[in-house]
Amino acid sequence: MQSDSNILQVNNLSKFFGGLKAISNCSLKIKKGSITGIIGPNGSGKTTLFNLIAGNLKPNKGSVYFDNEDITGIPSYELFSKGILRTFQIAHEFTNLTVLENLMMVPGGQSGELLVNALFKPRLVNEEEKKIKQKALEVIKFLNLTHLEKELAGNLSGGQKKLLELGRTMMVDAKIVLLDEVGAGVNRTLLKDIGSAILRLNKEKGYTFCMIEHDMDFISRLCDPVIVLAEGSVLFQGTSDEVKNNEQVIESYLGRGSKTRNGVE
Repeated sequence: MQSDSNILQVNNLSKFFGGLKAISNCSLKIKKGSITGIIGPNGSGKTTLFNLIAGNLKPNKGSVYFDNEDITGIPSYELFSKGILRTFQIAHEFTNLTVLENLMMVPGGQSGELLVNALFKPRLVNEEEKKIKQKALEVIKFLNLTHLEKELAGNLSGGQKKLLELGRTMMVDAKIVLLDEVGAGVNRTLLKDIGSAILRLNKEKGYTFCMIEHDMDFISRLCDPVIVLAEGSVLFQGTSDEVKNNEQVIESYLGRGSKTRNGVE
């Protein structure tokens, strides 16, 4: 079981692909209301860990608890309804729909999805659609995307698509958002906007974030704590400054410690 202060807890999680041990007895805790960063060298198991948490993969052993519920191996579509949302390195937008329409597509179980309601309960469908549209407009305003409201999503830049992806999480009131390299391929100006949106969602809406990221400046601005993965398990956890100065972390990334860097073997 997890502590009430932890929204997510991973216990001794392991995942094998044939003879390859991608995740090895990995344990970590994510505090409710935190922005937790996960970093590590290529091949350290970051994306596999996210896939296990988000229900895209089933572990060989270990457990994942969310809000005091064992969610180990539960498929991603069920976790979505519980408030666990994952964004991807490449944003998955509907290219032929506008920004507004993309946001309005997110909430599930809309009355208009059923033909019988569209035919015999048009008032119900219209009222629901108005509420969803109003919420989508509020999200667009929150993310400073008002000037792109009617723009086709396929015409957006990479950074604008990442903002849209964040907006989609707001349409379903996520409890925890797993961000997979949200800063990848984004220019510095839009990266600052994305960071500001994440901080505002955290402080004003109470969102909990867990993010994989390679940009240490971005991590340092947003995340506390920072968890370092190496060879499929947690190597170190601390503040960004503690991570940057930790000998084990330096060796994990560079394959050598400070003694070697200073010319002393």
